[in-house]
Amino acid sequence: MADDAAERAQGLMFRESLPPMDGMLFVYENERRVAFWMKNTLIPLDMIFADAAGRVLRVHDSAIPHDETPISSGAAVRFVLEINGGLSERLGLSEGAELRHPAIDAAVAAWPCE
Repeated sequence: MADDAAERAQGLMFRESLPPMDGMLFVYENERRVAFWMKNTLIPLDMIFADAAGRVLRVHDSAIPHDETPISSGAAVRFVLEINGGLSERLGLSEGAELRHPAIDAAVAAWPCE
């Protein structure tokens, strides 16, 4: 989990691999538009952008390693989940899906943790 500025800046850069079902959840203090790039990122990643309730607003599939083109959330988001490239399609994650995680406030969560 990346929930402070330093962790968010480091992200998954320089990793040579990521276990099949692992990822990194970026947590922001409040909703905002964000953009990511793949500079110094060695593996393809899917980026799943979600609002404060954990609803997926956008999925960017298989971001290209080392690409410096900004990948925008489009809308204001509170969470970004990075997982192995292509995994979101295999799992059926798309716009409208709901993420579940203790970092998502249960009072507003679309799918609260119990």
